[in-house]
Amino acid sequence: MRLARTRSSVAALFSVAVFVAGMPAAASAQDGPPPPSRSPDFYFEQPLGSIGVSGSWVFARAGSDIFSFLTSHLTLDKGDFRARGFATDLAVALTPRIDVVGGLELARSSSRSEYRDFVDNDRLPIEQTTSLRTVHLTGTLRYALVPRGEAVGRLAWVPRRVVPWVGAGAGVCWYKLRQTGDFVDFVDLSVFSDSFDSSGWSPSAHGVAGIDLQLHRRLFATVEARYVRSSATLENDFIDFEPIDLSGLRTSAGINFRF
Repeated sequence: MRLARTRSSVAALFSVAVFVAGMPAAASAQDGPPPPSRSPDFYFEQPLGSIGVSGSWVFARAGSDIFSFLTSHLTLDKGDFRARGFATDLAVALTPRIDVVGGLELARSSSRSEYRDFVDNDRLPIEQTTSLRTVHLTGTLRYALVPRGEAVGRLAWVPRRVVPWVGAGAGVCWYKLRQTGDFVDFVDLSVFSDSFDSSGWSPSAHGVAGIDLQLHRRLFATVEARYVRSSATLENDFIDFEPIDLSGLRTSAGINFRF
């Protein structure tokens, strides 16, 4: 009798143990498999370079006498020569932290004005439009202040999400200054309609600083500040003026794709 009771107790304990052991497995089956962990973004090798586009805002210094003449006689100020622009660049990596960058930027300002001290025979404003267009072709050496990424083993390279950088370079600048409308002849104070133009090329130099922010695996946002020094001889219809000042600060924001 005792032997039968002992066997019954052992069987009962074994059944309870099997039930308890099966509970986690049953719960896991009901919940489904756990979601796979997200693997970090990485490349199989360090990128060879990048291509980017950006919008820019040009704060012209407007420091030469042609700007002083225009702002003295016309209802213009130096802020009217600020310009919106568009830029594109191609970067090629020379070392893990140094890129060589070729860039193109186009910018244009246009403002309507009138003479401050003169009106026409009908006592109406004497009006004109002044525009300044620039095209910059540049070459820049760019240095990353921190490593752009880290090699993991021999087959993976993980990019850094935030990379500040600085650089310097040179290039050439094309400009076109144009005025069209009505003007005063300061000899006899007569009013006439005409247009005046000057254009040409000049060398330029610049310093630049910026930061790259990763948006996606190979897509980065770029914010940049650049100071440009340049001046060019005024030609054609603008005589007896010193070279036009084409220097100024340029700020830009855009995106670049690493390849």
